[in-house]
Amino acid sequence: SEKLYTASPDLVNGLQARTFGVWTLLSSVIRCLCAIDIRNRTLYHITLFTFFLALAHFLSEVFIYHTAALTIGVMAPLMVASFSIMGMLIGLQYLEVEVLSQSKKKN
Repeated sequence: SEKLYTASPDLVNGLQARTFGVWTLLSSVIRCLCAIDIRNRTLYHITLFTFFLALAHFLSEVFIYHTAALTIGVMAPLMVASFSIMGMLIGLQYLEVEVLSQSKKKN
């Protein structure tokens, strides 16, 4: 929290920092599970949603709440979330094509 919320560090307390840490841990577990079972469409969509949620969180902290400044500590997660969303949206097209080709083989 000290490297992220640099614009207004007085607004961040220990409870918020721990909650953010647990949220980050949960997101990483979901993302690892998706990497293990990449063909699971439900898990893929949930993982994609975690990146949208992270992007929205960091953008809102910078531009709406003004608790974070555009430092490297904020730019790094913004870039990771943005590139991951783009990559997963491209991968989603291949996942849909694979599902369609498997259903055609069954028929």
